[in-house]
Amino acid sequence: MSSRSIPIRPRRNRKNPAVRGLIRETHLSPADLIYPLFIQEGEDDTPIESMPGCSRWSLKGLVAEVGEAKKAGVRSVVLFPAIDDSLKTPLAEEAYNPNGLVPRAIQAIKAAHPEVIVITDVALDPYNSEGHDGVVVPDASGELQIVNDHTIDILCQQAVSHAVAGADIVAPSDMMDGRVAAIRDALDREGFDGVSILSYTAKYASAYYGPFRGALDSAPKAGDKKTYQMDPANAREALREASLDVAEGADMLMVKPAGPYLDIIRSIRDATDLPIAAYQVSGEYLMIKSAAKDGWIDEEKVAMESLIGIKRAGADMILTYFAKDVAARLIS
Repeated sequence: MSSRSIPIRPRRNRKNPAVRGLIRETHLSPADLIYPLFIQEGEDDTPIESMPGCSRWSLKGLVAEVGEAKKAGVRSVVLFPAIDDSLKTPLAEEAYNPNGLVPRAIQAIKAAHPEVIVITDVALDPYNSEGHDGVVVPDASGELQIVNDHTIDILCQQAVSHAVAGADIVAPSDMMDGRVAAIRDALDREGFDGVSILSYTAKYASAYYGPFRGALDSAPKAGDKKTYQMDPANAREALREASLDVAEGADMLMVKPAGPYLDIIRSIRDATDLPIAAYQVSGEYLMIKSAAKDGWIDEEKVAMESLIGIKRAGADMILTYFAKDVAARLIS
């Protein structure tokens, strides 16, 4: 009997595409992807300069784009409205207008594509004349403050208005304390106990949001969002936020951004059995698009690799502007 040691050769499991596919640990499917869509009033669709490949859709264009995404296997969309400045007010009353842009968009999608899951953003920044996610008031020294509980009252009205219009899931992105429990109570009291809450649990005060704010003209008029969005240096705080959202009745939790916060996705995944969403935000998207345009990377391969990385970290679902294109490649 030979006494030589048996060589360990992991490369045998990489020798051809069939074997690599057989042992693949992480799988991405079109059903895992949520397609963020921007909407606007009017008859025209407007390409977004800061986000090449994306547009602000008219309701007609929105319905057509949702149909194209559905053909590729994308089952879920999330809506973000561009609101005319004339409708923006300090108390964001347009946020819960039953005849507003978002309710009409929900109804249009559901009429044409009833099987598509419609998720809505619940926050005040598109409607607030100050560009913040909450009501802004000056304190005794004149410094601007975001009023938590008054904001929540408005968010509840907004969430209910979306549910009335037919939303399947409401997604509070505002980061006010206690808003998940309040929205859950408001929905249940109005008979919408079947509407889910996808909470932006760990939403960081990130520099990666720039192109998105350009797309919707929703940047704060003064100050920043650091008193309510999380410090990028903090990880344990995300677990605290997750435990609170679970206790308040969230159905799903979200980490935003995704790529720079893979460790947060994994930590929350390990801490809860709830489904985890991750948002590959506009800055992540634009960096891939820009580098590909200059010929430094392969857009299709890098986009796919980035999404696989987010899924591998523990995300069950991914919000990504690549959703339609990636889904089409996955089924081709």
